Formats: sequence, C-alpha cells, structure tokens
Amino acid sequence: MSQLVACQPLGWTAPETTGPGLRRILGWPALTAIGLGTMLGGIFPTIGAGAHAAGPAVILAYVLSGLVSLCVALCYAEFASMVPVAGSAYTYAYATLGELVAWIIGWDLILEYGLSLAPTASSLSDYFQHMLANVGIAFPAWAQTANLGGAHPQIDLCASFVTLAITLLVAVGIRESAGVNGALVVLQILSMLVFIAVVAHAIQPANLHPLAPFGYHGVIASTALVFFAYIGFDTVTVASEESKRPERDVPIGIILALTLGGILYVALTLCTVGVLRFDRLSDGAAMLDALGAVNRSHLLYWIVALGGLAGNATVMLTSLLGQVRIFYVMARDRMLPPGVARIHRVFRTPARMTAITGAIVAVFAAVLPLTDLLTLVNIGTLAAFAIVCAGVLVLRVVNPAAPRPFRAPLLPLFSIAGAASCLYLVTGLQVATWIRYALWFAVGIVVYALYGFRNSRLRFIKGV
Repeated sequence: MSQLVACQPLGWTAPETTGPGLRRILGWPALTAIGLGTMLGGIFPTIGAGAHAAGPAVILAYVLSGLVSLCVALCYAEFASMVPVAGSAYTYAYATLGELVAWIIGWDLILEYGLSLAPTASSLSDYFQHMLANVGIAFPAWAQTANLGGAHPQIDLCASFVTLAITLLVAVGIRESAGVNGALVVLQILSMLVFIAVVAHAIQPANLHPLAPFGYHGVIASTALVFFAYIGFDTVTVASEESKRPERDVPIGIILALTLGGILYVALTLCTVGVLRFDRLSDGAAMLDALGAVNRSHLLYWIVALGGLAGNATVMLTSLLGQVRIFYVMARDRMLPPGVARIHRVFRTPARMTAITGAIVAVFAAVLPLTDLLTLVNIGTLAAFAIVCAGVLVLRVVNPAAPRPFRAPLLPLFSIAGAASCLYLVTGLQVATWIRYALWFAVGIVVYALYGFRNSRLRFIKGV
C-alpha cells in the first residue's frame, strides 16, 4: 500500500541523460502558439453543440468555462515552473499526491490529449464537406459522418484520413510541427477577425432572447461541453522539455494563450448566435452557418472556412504532440513499457508511439459522433484539472521551501475554486458519459495493476 501513496521526489522528474533527448528550441511565442493552436480550434466543434444545450446562454457558458480555466491555469503555471518536464499533470501529481493518483491522471490525460483529436477531426471534416458542397461536390452518403447506429451505417472517412496525415507530421519532428502550427494559428486568427468584422453588424437582439431557454441546468451542461475549447492551454506544459527557458516561458505561454483565447471565444460566440437562431446551427460548422445567413460572398466564405480547417488542424497537431509526450514520460518512469519512450534517432521524437496513437484515434474519429467524443474528452480533462488544483495546494503545505519561479496568486482561493468548479462541471455531463468513463477508469486500474505497479521506477529505486 505504501507504493500507492509514495511521491516521486521533484529531483527525479529531470530527464535521463542517456540516449537522445528532446530538442530545447521553443521560446514563449512558440509555446503560446502551441497553446492557442490547441485552444482556438476548440471553438469550431463546440459553438453549435454548446448552443443546442443552452441556447444563446452558450455565451455565458464560455465565460464560466474561462473563469474555471483561469484558476486551473494559475495552478498549472506554478507547477510548470517548478517541474519543467514533459509530463504535465501526470508529473505534478506524481510529485505531490502519489503514484496511484499520478497513474489515474496519466490515464485521464489520454482522454484529454489523445481522444481530443477525434472531435476536432470530425469538425474539420464537417468544414471540408461544407466547402466541397459550396462547389457542388459531395462525399458518398456512407462516408459523410460517424453514425453506426442507424438503418444505414456511416463512417467519417475524411476525419480518419486527416488524423493519419497529422500523425505523420508530428512523427517527423517538433521543429516542423511547431512551424506548421504557428502558420496555421496566424491563419485561423485572421479568419476569426474577418468573421467578426463581417457579421457583428448583423446581430439581432431577438436571436438572443430568451437567453437561457433550457434554464440553469442547460447552462451547466453547456459549460461542461464547451470546456473542451479551453483545455489546450495545458498543452504548453507538455512541451516544457523542448523549451529554452521553461521556468519563465511556460507560465507566460499558459497565461497568454488562455487570455487571448477566452476573448476570441466570447466575441465569436456572440456573433454566431446573434445572427442566426441557435436551433439552426450545425454541430461542427456553426460559424459557416452564421456567415451564410449574413453574407453570400464566396471570398469571405472561403476565408472563414479555411480558418476553420486551420483551427481544427492545429488542435489535432498539438493534442497529438501532447499525448505522445505524456506516454514518453510515463514510460520513462516505467509505468508503461520502455519501448513507448524510445526516441527516433533521426526525427528525435517518439515516432513509434505517435504512429500507434494516431492510428487508434483515426478509428475513433471514423465511427463515434461528435457530441459523444466531446463529453468523453471533457470528463477526463475535468478530473485531471481538479487534481492539479489540489496538488499545488498540497505541495505548498508539504514542501513550502521548494523553489517556485512562478507563484500562483491568492492561494488557496484559486486552488480550491478551480478544483471545486471542475468537479461541479462534471455533474453536468450525461449518465452515458459517466458509464463510459467508469469503464475507461476500470481498464486503467487493470493496466496499472498488471504493469505499472510492478515495474515503476519508484518501486525499484526506493524499494516501496
């Protein structure tokens, strides 16, 4: 039992010196772009789905999610300055709350990073098919969307293919991935600003009334759903080992990404639900629906559509980048087989695990509907975020003298508020999501019992 609650000393979190390591080439602008790359694309699959849950109050849902994320982000920034390695919340939990909690966090992060590729691939497919329809081209009916339960089963072929393409790019290298991500972030921000400029004048107050047609519970359900759009800020911490000055650059990247993303989210959502009634918006391409109701210009349509493609692509790229690095650190701690942490000698990335992860997610993207994917991602993410908020407070108590280049302000206020808010938002998710999560959790415990518990580095070095 002592191993389950044993904490990994902070000094152990440093990467091993043998073998090829990750390249430290990223500054705070690149880290901010990585955070924005994961975050901003999250708006595309969530505006429509969130509006269907809360009506025009989806605007309020984004504000509430942003406030919760701010509390979590400040806790992440403190941890990241203390433990500048690639493990994110997994490493932080291992250093403060013990091995079992760390494993649970790592298992949850697979939902946050790995599975989050799937809903964004679905949204990208929706945007791409909207664009093709604009020029009179349509996919075969069986290949348009993920729906295996109907009388005529369908798969999302485009979502699957684009997942495999992103996988190839991430496997090639961090420099190439960061460069492509930076360019795509610029493109999607420009398209978002164009969208706001074009449709803002057409906002109709009638479309915002009643503000919350589904009441308080609809707002909470929508907040839990659109939280997906904010989870990208913590991807910055996953790139800590590839940062030039992680103790400074990572906190800057986290705060900037969250601030810029939150402002854009509220503006985009207000414009979208303000110009077109929420019940006329599609799940995956709501902004295109709103633009089409205001302006028929083909040029503007393609600018916004290309921004949607870019936004979804950056989420996929940075999420996969984060997932394989979580695997990398867990394998380095021997919680997963050593082969998972093997770095390709040419690409200097965990190329093998990247390929395996991408292939699995491509299957999910092809067969699971968008809303089901969003809720499953969010429940794992909210659980991970709650533990991070608790962990930073625990570490303040048990190790107050540890160096903290960045200190989260107003603790324990933000720590308690962040953890409690995340746990409360989980109550807004459907029972079916809880059942899926329970099954996922059970599988994780079995994997830990059969491998991680017996082989972890902590067990062999400390003899616990």
